[in-house]
Amino acid sequence: MSALEPRISVPAAAPPPPGGVLGAAYRALSIGIISVVFLIAFEATAVGTAMPVAARDLDGVGLYAFAFSAYFTTSLFGMVLSGQWADRQGPLRPLTVGIGAFAAGLVCSGTAQVMGVFVLGRAVQGFGGGLVIVALYVVVSRAYEERLRPAIMAAFAASWVVPSIVGPLAAGSVTEHLGWRWVFLGIPALVVVPLVVALPAIRRTASGPVDPGAPAAFDRRRIRFAFGISLGAGLLQYAAQDLRWLSLLPGAAGVALLLPAVRGLMPRGTYLARRGLPSVVLLRGVAGGAFIGAESFVPLMLVTQRGLSPTLAGFSLALGGLTWAVGSWVQSKGRMAPYRERLMVIGMVMVALAIAAAPAVLIESVPVWTVALAWAVGCLGMGLVIGPTSVLLLELSAPEEAGANSASLQISDALANVVLLAAVGAAFVALGGGAVGAGHSLTEGAATASHPGAFLAVFLPMSVVALAGAWVATRLDPKS
Repeated sequence: MSALEPRISVPAAAPPPPGGVLGAAYRALSIGIISVVFLIAFEATAVGTAMPVAARDLDGVGLYAFAFSAYFTTSLFGMVLSGQWADRQGPLRPLTVGIGAFAAGLVCSGTAQVMGVFVLGRAVQGFGGGLVIVALYVVVSRAYEERLRPAIMAAFAASWVVPSIVGPLAAGSVTEHLGWRWVFLGIPALVVVPLVVALPAIRRTASGPVDPGAPAAFDRRRIRFAFGISLGAGLLQYAAQDLRWLSLLPGAAGVALLLPAVRGLMPRGTYLARRGLPSVVLLRGVAGGAFIGAESFVPLMLVTQRGLSPTLAGFSLALGGLTWAVGSWVQSKGRMAPYRERLMVIGMVMVALAIAAAPAVLIESVPVWTVALAWAVGCLGMGLVIGPTSVLLLELSAPEEAGANSASLQISDALANVVLLAAVGAAFVALGGGAVGAGHSLTEGAATASHPGAFLAVFLPMSVVALAGAWVATRLDPKS
């Protein structure tokens, strides 16, 4: 990837239209793309509720983890392909193909009669999701003037609030009364509507290549790297889930595929935390990986160690959706721009403190609402960090490289999730965490076998990673 000059934005060919993201000039586009994000967020938060029932019904509990990882690994490939496609031909085609693949994957999983077909549907869905998310970033970089980008990114973050609160409850109700298949089959038709609303505006403001004279062919080297990073991530995840000596082979193969692919797809100096764009991309991965690596174990800890029902354990995280939106809103205000990087440092410190505080509930005398309070603080910190990384990336990207750099940002996020979840998952199992629910129903609301060390092996390292992210956040300004 070529070196980028700082603070480059898309040049305006005409005076900027008045109003905000919901003004007359942007209303259809904003409503359409925000609705797409909302529906994808709703599906992402709802599917986890239906997944255990689906796996049991399809006699595929042994492939349960792959129903999640299949989505994740194919989305990595979709992100890189979408960046290439959007830079060369505009974001319209990858967006429409991505929505189609996302919907087709949902239908495939929702109609599956065996677990193998279900996992295949999740893989197709992940590929489509990867295409969509990067294409949307390119739409933002090309259709919105620079002053409006923080607001639309904040709207994207806010689109996750209602799904994070309502999604699991709605999915549980649908699964109980209509069946788990409708959690998958109910979304495809709804996704088409906002896309139709946004298409005319996307075609008018963001279609076609930035440079019509640039080569139209895809960069085959980056495509090979994309395939390598997807396959490598899948092998690494498989190895971490199967702790045997033989698992070293797929683990080593995964690392061998990942290392050159990561170096080829990330901005030069990303993992050295060089100032500017490389640190922006690195921070996105560090923040997302640390947070998701810890959050994935919070409900399990509350259910198995403190005896909460799964529903109550899930609701303990619900307040976080609201505080995340508050953090995004604060960072979206124009008057906060001079303090953006400082707020991002504070946000990462808040995330580190929240992760470190969560396992306090392993002590019986500590009330369980402590986790809800800590996670609300952590989500506020994430709101201060995640949206601004997207804004900074677009500011530091030349127009013709917005797609490739947006793909790098999303890959950093997704890859950190894979690697850190694999690491803490392996540590959790090695310290006896795999036995916390053995022989007990996790819906009974009774605490099962106690393995506090296994949970500490998850939360304490992730808090250290988040604290390292606070240092990375001090290196975002290329001119400092």
